[in-house]
Order: sequence, then structure tokens, then C-alpha cells
Amino acid sequence: MDTQQISAPLRAPSAGVVHINIRLTDGYTIISNRLAQHRGLSLLAIGLGTHIQSLPDGRRVGIKVLAALFPESEARIAAALRELERHGFLRRTRERVGGGRLVTRTESYNHLEAAVRGAVAERGRAPVAAVVPVPVPVRVPVPEPVPVRVPVPEPVPVRVPVPEPEPVSVRVPVPELVPVQAEAAPGPRLVPPPTAPRKSRLPLPAPQRPTEALYAAAAALLAGLPRAAPLFLLSEEDARALVPGVAAWLERGARPEAVRAALTDDPPVPLRHPAKLLRHRLIALLPPPLPAAAPVVPLQNCDDCDRAFRSSVPGCCGECGEVRAYVDGPCLIGA
Repeated sequence: MDTQQISAPLRAPSAGVVHINIRLTDGYTIISNRLAQHRGLSLLAIGLGTHIQSLPDGRRVGIKVLAALFPESEARIAAALRELERHGFLRRTRERVGGGRLVTRTESYNHLEAAVRGAVAERGRAPVAAVVPVPVPVRVPVPEPVPVRVPVPEPVPVRVPVPEPEPVSVRVPVPELVPVQAEAAPGPRLVPPPTAPRKSRLPLPAPQRPTEALYAAAAALLAGLPRAAPLFLLSEEDARALVPGVAAWLERGARPEAVRAALTDDPPVPLRHPAKLLRHRLIALLPPPLPAAAPVVPLQNCDDCDRAFRSSVPGCCGECGEVRAYVDGPCLIGA
């Protein structure tokens, strides 16, 4: 019973942060955790470094420009920039341009290895591989041998020669040069070729019994969409093309408020083609037609008793009809 169930669903933590994310396709920036979770930087410096990483090349990031964008003062922004320079995430240099003017060049690094390799001289220059110095074999000096005198009974001392040791060289393994490569670019998006077969485009729904009042109500609904949803501002041509689809919804009993909510609720971000989105929703979310109403038989007044009865044609009610049939029939008493 103490074995952990691998197939059991993961429980949300009872405390701490819980990330609820969606997949981003545009409008995002990849920030290194070395910057976002740096313990030596202040939160202002981390936020400022993240903002600079999200800017395109060529955007000005001077102190006065940043102070005009954010509520922090110029002194606090200057201190945050110095923090980023001190920890290797930013480098500012002064360069002379034409006319004898001096401009500030700012280089932002998303990784500490980029700062260690040094500033790049020109934009677009390939990164240089880090060169590791090759260690030289170290010769270990061996002390010279000392002659040993062996005492012998003879009065003449005998010197025993000791062979001179050879110097021993210790070789240190040479590490291989590993070029520092830039992060791999994201792979190409899989887009079907132009010759691939496409699905047939579904037609826009249209009302079964179109009337002038129905089309006028549909046109008014489309023209009033920007009041509730400003993103759905349509051109006159797009509105004229979508009128039959809205008229089909109104004919099927949908109220204008329900049609407006179904068409404009939860649009994608960013919304590039509002007319195409409305056309798709008019087709995909079309409500079912209303059930056919039972035929109503009209009321008629009986010609004899003047009572009301239901019949498709005028005449007599059922009782008066039986009396007429009996009176007009042949007499069987005198037969």
C-alpha cells in the first residue's frame, strides 16, 4: 500500500503559485531564468532587464526614455541599469559617429556566457567559439643523487655508483575545444503546400421565407455590433454579404441579443479578419429550425343552430347534419 500510484492524477499544490497558461503563437519573448530568478538583482533590475530583452533591435533604452515609460524615477532606473551591467546582463559603450557626435551603444545579453565572450563588434557577426588554453606538460624536477659511502674493513673507501634517474614528465590531458553555439532557431512552421487539396467552403445560410423586414433587422444587428464589441467593425460590403446568414438565425427564432452574443463572444487575440470569423460562426453555430406548428382548423357558425364548430368549410355542425340527413331521407312508414 505504500507504493506510489504512477497512474493517479497529479494534485494541485495546496499552497504556492499555480501556473495556468495557454500556448502562445506570437507576441512573446524567451527570457532566461538566469535573469528572471537571479538572487543578486533587485526586482526593479530584473523587470527592467526583461523589458529590454523584449524590445526589438534599434529601440532606444536611455534613462530618460525609460523614465518616460515607467513610474520609476531616473535615479532608480540608472541604479537598475548599473546592476545589470555589474552582473553581466548589459553593456553600454560610447561611440563616435559622423559629425563628431557621441552616441551610447547598449548591448543586452540573455546569458552570462554571452557576456563572458565579450561584446560583438558588429550586428550580425557570428559568435566566436571559446578558446581553451592548452596546458603544457610539466616537468617534475628530480633531486640529484647523493653518493653513498659503504664502509668496508679495508682502509680504502669504496664508492658505489648510483645510476642517475631520468626526469619524469607528467602529461596533463588536453581538453577538446568545444565551440559555443548559439541557441537553435525554432523549426519551420508546418504549412501545407499550395497544391494541397482544400476543403470545400460551406455556403452561408439563408432564410427559407425571406422578407424585407427580416433583412432590415439583420442589417441593423450587424451595423450595431461595434457598440458592444468594437473589434467587429465591418465594412459595408462585408455587412451586406453577411445579412442573409443573420436573417436565417432570426427566422429560426433566435433573439437579436442571443445572436450578438454568439457571434462576438470570446474572439481570438489578435483578431485580424472579423468578417471571416462572423461568417464561420454563422455557419458552425446555426441553431436548428423551429418545429412545424400544427394546422389550426378555423371556427365556423352552423347555418341551422348558429353554434360554433371547427371545420375547414362552412355549413352545418355534426348534429344538424344528422337531422338534415334524416329529414331529407326517404320515408319508410308508408312503404
